[in-house]
Amino acid sequence: MTDANAQPLYDTYARADLRFERGKGVWLTTESGENYLDFAAGIAVNLLGYSHPHLVETLKTQAEKLWHLSNIYEIPGQKRLGQRLVDNTFADKVFFTNSGAEALECAIKTARRYHYVNGNPERFHIITFEGAFHGRTLATIAAGGQAKYLEGFGPKVEGFDQVPFGDEKALKAAIGPQTAAILIEPIQGEGGVRPVADEDLRALRKLCDEEGILLILDEVQSGMGRTGKLFAHEWSGIQPDIMAVAKGIGGGFPLGACLATAEAAKGMTAGVHGTTYGGNPLAMAVGNAVLDIVLADGFLDHVQKMALFIKQGLASISDRYPEVISEVRGRGLLIGLKAVVPNTTLVQALRDEHLLTVGAGDNVIRLLPPLVVSEEEMREALSKIEAAAERLAPASRQKIA
Repeated sequence: MTDANAQPLYDTYARADLRFERGKGVWLTTESGENYLDFAAGIAVNLLGYSHPHLVETLKTQAEKLWHLSNIYEIPGQKRLGQRLVDNTFADKVFFTNSGAEALECAIKTARRYHYVNGNPERFHIITFEGAFHGRTLATIAAGGQAKYLEGFGPKVEGFDQVPFGDEKALKAAIGPQTAAILIEPIQGEGGVRPVADEDLRALRKLCDEEGILLILDEVQSGMGRTGKLFAHEWSGIQPDIMAVAKGIGGGFPLGACLATAEAAKGMTAGVHGTTYGGNPLAMAVGNAVLDIVLADGFLDHVQKMALFIKQGLASISDRYPEVISEVRGRGLLIGLKAVVPNTTLVQALRDEHLLTVGAGDNVIRLLPPLVVSEEEMREALSKIEAAAERLAPASRQKIA
């Protein structure tokens, strides 16, 4: 018997006191009719905003045919989406999942199996980086290595060796006879919107080739056009061996994917891995619809143009309110504002202006607008950010004085 006042849900979220009823484009509307400009996008998930007509029509049409089929059977949408991902990336093989954490689990298992079938079962350790976030499963919290996510869940899953972000010497020292792969986000999202420099990604690729280990990229947050390329690593000119993708690939529908070269995936044979819901017809229909838009001529050019526009505006605000915002980070429309005030204070101040953002590590807030955002909507967001900074600045100046 439960307390009559108790809530039925797990107490795992510190939720904002907001209830949204509907959305259109980059706007969300509450039950009481208030409109909010959404620069969180479900944490980089709602790639094309809300109620995008092509996604809505695609989902409705597929819903009248088939929702779910077991992977015992052929699913034509999987082959189509898989082929399109192969045609537009480094990959030869794709495994569909429901989430980013599952895509990372598949990537980890793919790397371990690769060395196993090569006769080196001892090579199962994966090097990761401080500040990383790779998901909430037991393996992915071990990969991320953050104490706040590991606490209370028993022994840490074995096989993850973490090194400081950007420490080349520590990275090289961590490689040993048990090392299977290096796993890295081209831009740490949860860790504070910290990009890996293009030259550092190229150095990682070279190091993996020299050591006979695999390079795994986590592009769950940075992929699907968010940086102005289809995937963030393309800016550096390198290719990974394995890559995890999710969030924007489904445009709001639960969908993830693990992409790999044929060589890296050679150990993933019939029966060694599987999923019940992954690759279901509804997800495949929506995933293909998202690609219809993202791969269209001019779409990524629009992302780059909008990114340049807002970053110029943000740089001006940062210059004028250095006691509120000290740095503008990121690439494309994966933007971080390094706050001087507590980032929770800045998130709330922006929410008071009816602009939705999301926090990150290193006292950063993230701006993750839907990629269909217009210049006019960017101007409105900049106006709201400036208004929030103007309100917070006097309090900061008074503290300094």
